[in-house]
Amino acid sequence: MLILLTNDDGIYAPGLRALRTELRKLGHVIVVAPASEQSAVGHSVTLKNPLIVQEVLDENREKFGWAVEGRPADCVKLAIRELLPTAPELVVSGLNAGGNAGINVLYSGTVAAAIEGAFFHVTSIACSLVFTEGKGAPLPDYVRGAARARQVIEQILAHRPPTGSLFNINVPDVDDAGLRGLRTVTQNISSFEEAYDRRTDPRGRVYFWSHPDYSCPDPHPDTDITALADGYITVTPLQFNLTHEGLLQEMNRWTWRV
Repeated sequence: MLILLTNDDGIYAPGLRALRTELRKLGHVIVVAPASEQSAVGHSVTLKNPLIVQEVLDENREKFGWAVEGRPADCVKLAIRELLPTAPELVVSGLNAGGNAGINVLYSGTVAAAIEGAFFHVTSIACSLVFTEGKGAPLPDYVRGAARARQVIEQILAHRPPTGSLFNINVPDVDDAGLRGLRTVTQNISSFEEAYDRRTDPRGRVYFWSHPDYSCPDPHPDTDITALADGYITVTPLQFNLTHEGLLQEMNRWTWRV
């Protein structure tokens, strides 16, 4: 099986390296990933600048993949259209440094890369490691997280999902005793509480830093946010058709004038 591996943290991210090691147990892995971090860029693509591509070697001086000076979605487009010898049978994006759950899925470059793979009718899976950040927090265990993500991917593939299926996996960074299991859940759509630090530069101009701490104060029950908080790996099937079917049916009964 030919697997395209990408991410939004950049080709040198430890999560990508760890997941590559695990995915090589499932097939031949080719990496096409951003040359630099592209977190929270969503599904943006590059139109007015060249997509510079450079081959990258691994620690054994063997071919690792391609670094692309572009967005995660660019990487998948370029990989499938130009760089891969044949179309991949699986696209995996990750292992992201931090969770991609709830409405954050809409901002995520990690998820966007998986969506792009699904555009090409390839089964695509986004994988993220959920951990606590900040001073004094333990370093994330990407090796353990990648092993768990690979186990989930194996189980998804064993059920032979329809071509072009799209999945979002979040793995809590807890030890075996703290991991309660796996749940298939819906995406939470409650809003997050976010904050900005207001500051003034030496010339008196006001600027803002997005605060790294945010929370979902009122999450819906039985969603990815609540299941992750309870110590479960979460798996959510996604779709990129944004049409509101119920409202569309109602609008078809409206009287329109032009």
